[in-house]
Amino acid sequence: MTPGASVSGLYFAHPQSRYFTVDRVTRDQVQDYAKRKGKSLREVERWLAPNLAYDPD
Repeated sequence: MTPGASVSGLYFAHPQSRYFTVDRVTRDQVQDYAKRKGKSLREVERWLAPNLAYDPD
């Protein structure tokens, strides 16, 4: 595809379909993610700040 940043896809619709939202990220999820990425908790909290379900210390 040109340009390289193009996006394509197949889109299907159904009368009973609905959108869903992804909820905020909890502290235990952030801790697990930081551990798996090998990063500090503070760094990951900074990355995910708009999506946190808690106020970082």
